[in-house]
Amino acid sequence: MRLFLLVSLISALCIGAYFHQAQATPPLPDQPPLRLAQAAQTQVGVTLIYDPRYVGLEYPMGDLPRMRGVCTDVVIRAMRDAWGIDLQEATHKDMKAHFAKYPTIWGLKSTDRNIDHRRVPNLEVLLTRAGADLPLSSDPSAFETGDIVSFRLSGSNLPHIGIISDKHSPDGTPLVTHNIGWGTRTENMLFDHKITGHFRLGEAQRQWLASR
Repeated sequence: MRLFLLVSLISALCIGAYFHQAQATPPLPDQPPLRLAQAAQTQVGVTLIYDPRYVGLEYPMGDLPRMRGVCTDVVIRAMRDAWGIDLQEATHKDMKAHFAKYPTIWGLKSTDRNIDHRRVPNLEVLLTRAGADLPLSSDPSAFETGDIVSFRLSGSNLPHIGIISDKHSPDGTPLVTHNIGWGTRTENMLFDHKITGHFRLGEAQRQWLASR
């Protein structure tokens, strides 16, 4: 009897620990767009510092410590976590093959795999070349969970990028997961700045990126 009670107690503790762990780290959903949005969301509370410094990275899959990053790192990390797509490798290989198609605003004469994928204008070109670009719109209903949106910030005209969340504001505007200077957050800012790019990655677009 005592042995039975002991086994029952151990089983209960193990099951309880299992469910606690499962609740603490829920698996990403099956739908690819939602996977991307939730992979971005998991960075909230983890990436706490906006750090725009030039950093030498490993290649491929190079990254800073996750507590640091910029807006592009939200997208880069989410794609790796959700889809296994490495934008560092995709950007580097596509720029190397089609360098003239990418912006020359930094005065580079060749690729730099440490930083190319962390620049919004380069990602805008890459995602457009992948066939992911959509018409620009000021209609909240045009934006779906997992869409990627790029901006030029009001006042500074600096480039910015984020991922459409599965959450909405009270008026129905989709929230955006991004890092604009205070770490990764999910906020109601979709129409606070000029939208310059709207991208949606279906199966064909994801395969294109993965094949670079």
